[in-house]
Amino acid sequence: MSVIVGAVLLVVAVILFILQPMLSGRRASLHREMDEPTEAESRWRVALLALRDVEYDHATGKLDEADYHALRRELAAEALTALERVDSEATAGPGGAPPALEDEIARLRSGLRSGTTCASCGSGNDGGSSFCAYCGAPLRAAAGGPSPHGSPSGPGPA
Repeated sequence: MSVIVGAVLLVVAVILFILQPMLSGRRASLHREMDEPTEAESRWRVALLALRDVEYDHATGKLDEADYHALRRELAAEALTALERVDSEATAGPGGAPPALEDEIARLRSGLRSGTTCASCGSGNDGGSSFCAYCGAPLRAAAGGPSPHGSPSGPGPA
């Protein structure tokens, strides 16, 4: 009888241990913390560790000269590429965006200024359009003012 009670207590303890993260309500953050490495930093670190391993394998005689030089050249190029990405991220700043994203933002802003981007749904339209091809809202350029559905900075007049 005491064996059965002990087994039941053990099973309950294991189940509680497994369910503890869900029961405590702790969640993993979806945002990168400041002390967490970026993808480029991680790739750089992995390349440096692989380079160290190649050096160690060569020093212990596991790699011959030809393989050592080929692997060292390849891993050094990977580490340099990753370091350049880390540097480009650092110069962009913490809130910096990739150039392709900056170009897309500039295109959308110019479309909003010229009235070809719908203020309601954000779709781009042809230059002579009076209404949005996606949602049918009147475009600002055709209406001569802000769309009645609102503008990107907030809702329109009520």
